[in-house]
Amino acid sequence: MEKQFSITRTSREVYSRLFERYTLEQLNNVPAGFKNNLIWNIGHIIVSQQMLTYTCSGLEPMVSKEMITRYMRGTRPESNVTQEEADAIRDLLFPTIDKTAEDYRNGLFTAYSERNTELGFRLLSIEDGIIFNNYHEGVHLGIIMGIRKFI
Repeated sequence: MEKQFSITRTSREVYSRLFERYTLEQLNNVPAGFKNNLIWNIGHIIVSQQMLTYTCSGLEPMVSKEMITRYMRGTRPESNVTQEEADAIRDLLFPTIDKTAEDYRNGLFTAYSERNTELGFRLLSIEDGIIFNNYHEGVHLGIIMGIRKFI
């Protein structure tokens, strides 16, 4: 699984650079034809990773219930995020992955609630959740690349 965590860290580096390249206004911009913005996608991949690992394993995620409610599947940006909120999201990019990798190595994930994703993938184990997370982050990176063309 170390390779999977390495892939996730590389993905997160790409997401992290968005904070350097775009203003808060640009991060919050929802272009015509899109349902969300850059910052929502970043918050969403953090929340999804936590749900695919900790929540599906019956463990407490590292992110707040409020963050989950704001960025889980099916949500849209309700309001612009502040600079403080954007900084908090950025600050979660790497610790969430590092802690997941540590907890995985330490055998913390002993149970997993099997589930089918909305895309038709069947997740049977924590390993499936970690692997699917990388696919999911790639999907959202593609969405971000589309959004970037219009801001």
